[in-house]
Amino acid sequence: MRVLFTVPPLAGHVNPTVAVGAELVARGHEVAWTGPASALADLLPARARILPAGDGEDGREIGGREIGGAYAGLHARWRDLRGVGALRFLWEEALVPLARAMVPGVTRAVHAFEPDVLVADQQALAGPLVARRLGVPWVTSASTSAELTRPFADFPKVGEWVAGRIGGLLAEFGDDGEGWDPRFSERLVLVFSTPELVGRTGDFPPHHAFVGPAFGARPASPGFPWQRLDPARKRVLVSLGTLNQEAGDRFYRSVLGAAERLAGEAQLVLAAPASLIGEPPRHLLLQERVPQLELLPHLDAVVCHGGHNTVCESLAHGLPLVVAPIRDDQPIVARQVVEAGAGVRVRFGRTRAEELRDALTAVLDDPGPRRAARRIQASFAAAGGAVAAADRLEKLT
Repeated sequence: MRVLFTVPPLAGHVNPTVAVGAELVARGHEVAWTGPASALADLLPARARILPAGDGEDGREIGGREIGGAYAGLHARWRDLRGVGALRFLWEEALVPLARAMVPGVTRAVHAFEPDVLVADQQALAGPLVARRLGVPWVTSASTSAELTRPFADFPKVGEWVAGRIGGLLAEFGDDGEGWDPRFSERLVLVFSTPELVGRTGDFPPHHAFVGPAFGARPASPGFPWQRLDPARKRVLVSLGTLNQEAGDRFYRSVLGAAERLAGEAQLVLAAPASLIGEPPRHLLLQERVPQLELLPHLDAVVCHGGHNTVCESLAHGLPLVVAPIRDDQPIVARQVVEAGAGVRVRFGRTRAEELRDALTAVLDDPGPRRAARRIQASFAAAGGAVAAADRLEKLT
């Protein structure tokens, strides 16, 4: 079987496909990725086959620049947006232009690789568009479960607006959009979560396969001062992810205050740029980057922005969470955590040190969140991850 993964240039969307791709290769199948090659080269294993799509070929750049440079500029504007403003920006300035830019390259990739099945991330709309046009079976990679939870049920006008953006994109390429949605394959939707976290158990069609998180190989992590982890105190990772660090200035001040108040009970490991923190207090371990997957087994809790990857990685280790969502799917993922009983939500823009301290005390001292986190951990393990995803893909051919 030949499987072509179509992905955007974002680590959280690429990582699950790395794990699934490795499992498929181990079974004797051929895999390749298509997307902006300049970005994917840093996100995929060294020997991964990359078929470029969206690197400026055919004059289809974003905002007149190749994808990598354009995304750097977009990020600088996106990081201060919230709510509907962030959603509009995501679709108008990123997802739709990315799809336009990728269509020619994805078309060439399909002709060159001749896949038996195309696996398209929900934010790589060029994949389904090309697959449908060329008659290739396609599958959805739902790297975040937000789209599956009817996110616009309470805001129908917003949902109509998103549908309009998608319909307009399809019309540009000669598709009337009748009877299908490029975000949801009718053959198979690989959901890298479980109903125990997502909710709505039993309310999904059978072709929605909840395979749980799939953790693939990551680029080499920088050196970490393991000897500085204090075995006498509870240890907590604080991370806003790589894309949100610059927006965290006020939140970081609350983190420092909470760390001061919990100095005798907990050690906070803060993943943040030193330029935003200054000289850290002695009781706090500051690192610009951390080897997150290697670090999680040594922790007691995690504070994060509600990013799907960090939440699922934490829960896969049975760790309760304090979530401070910022934008996009993060409020939805944060709600899933709270409703599952596995954590506490705080306000990203207004949280004071005392509030953050109280939230941390709740997840560290109350056994309820840890029990819920371990229940989700067990569901992840039972779901099968990359192995289960590969099983489902094999059944398609």
